[in-house]
Amino acid sequence: MRWRLVAVFVGITIVVLAAHDIPLRRHLQQVERDRLVTGLERDSFVLAGRAEESLETGSGPGDTALQHVIDAYRASSGARVVITDRSGIAVAISDEETSAGTSYATRPEIASALGGSLVTGERDSTSLGFRLLYVAVPVLSGESVVGTVRLTYPAAEVGRRVSGRVGGLLVVAAISILTAAAAAMVLAGTLSRPLRRLRAATDRLAGGDLTVKAQNDEGPPEIRGLANAFNTMSARLGRMVAGQRAFAGDASHQLRTPLTALRLRLDQAAELVDTDPAGTRARIEAASAETERLQHLVDGLLVLARAEGREDATEAVDIAAVAHERVDVWQPLAEEQGITLTVTTPARALGMAVPGAVEQIIDNYLDNALAATPAGGRIDVEIEYVSAAVPAARNAPAGLSVVLHVRDTGPGMTDAQLTKAFDRFWRGTGSVSQGSGLGLAIVAQLANASGATARVRSGPGGGIDASVAFAQAV
Repeated sequence: MRWRLVAVFVGITIVVLAAHDIPLRRHLQQVERDRLVTGLERDSFVLAGRAEESLETGSGPGDTALQHVIDAYRASSGARVVITDRSGIAVAISDEETSAGTSYATRPEIASALGGSLVTGERDSTSLGFRLLYVAVPVLSGESVVGTVRLTYPAAEVGRRVSGRVGGLLVVAAISILTAAAAAMVLAGTLSRPLRRLRAATDRLAGGDLTVKAQNDEGPPEIRGLANAFNTMSARLGRMVAGQRAFAGDASHQLRTPLTALRLRLDQAAELVDTDPAGTRARIEAASAETERLQHLVDGLLVLARAEGREDATEAVDIAAVAHERVDVWQPLAEEQGITLTVTTPARALGMAVPGAVEQIIDNYLDNALAATPAGGRIDVEIEYVSAAVPAARNAPAGLSVVLHVRDTGPGMTDAQLTKAFDRFWRGTGSVSQGSGLGLAIVAQLANASGATARVRSGPGGGIDASVAFAQAV
């Protein structure tokens, strides 16, 4: 991964440098050409001024003073100089291979200059065998053209000058690429090391090691955040797997008893079917009761499994309205058992809970309370606001929490029993021991999913005070 990051970083640097330097080279080439042409034009006019007197007097070839001037210019600048008269005949020339008196009238630039125009451009020279950059200017005496001055320069020289300047750019580009590679190595190491460790931790987690933790103290903030998220996921997954294993173990243990009892009842019924019809009927009825118990237990397991896996977003729920609705549903059963069931709430009590949680919590609390309360007893459902300074809802804002109470006048529980009340499959003594032992476990899971806190404690006048504190909806 490190080398891929380095290659990408260096590749981006090369692309950026190319995008910058290629247009810059073209610009330098044009600037160098324009600078050279401008200098040749200036020098041409200076030489034209020097040649004006000689051309006016018609000295012709052999003017030693003029020849000395163009030879000195040739030596200092490298440009070839040709000075012609008004007929296009060379009167002075810096090239030793060509002598004065040669006609240049057929050269297009000389012809244009004899017409009074300044001419610049490039053309191929058949006599010299390479491409020329030329400047030709007229030599004026008053308004009359008395001759021309032409300066020529190898066009390839422009490329050489540009190459000299571009060479510096290439050195800078090479240094930039090396610097980018070094920076990429450092950056790649900073990124790849924590990513490799995170991958190794992921492989260990995939291999079943639920205790693995990713190192979250190095790398950029994004990678540290990813490591923290991985650790949160790993811890949560570990808790879920541990919970599911415990759940599976408890469920298998709890299901074994009714299944064994059911099998015994059916075996006994099969033995007595021919000899004792009444006994057979009694055992089948007992088997039916075991079936109902088994169905109730399975239903409770399904509800608990759904409660443990809930990750719904909480929403504002009018707990007071739900409490009144559930009390109305349970009121006929309470009257049938000779139990007084009351509800006392504010007109409205908004708390945060996952959908459907408040209903199931009240139902489970009331189910347990009705099973534990004797005839003539009393069950009170109340809702109050409690300061957040009192331990209540875990997610409660600074202010109030909405606390739901279900108080009964049953036999209550000992302190040891209260500590086990929310354990799966735990059942107390008395009539409540006939239940599945899942009701309060479901309450605890639904409260946890809602960000609330469930508690069971002894009531002030005896019995049980079962409560859930919800965060107040803001």
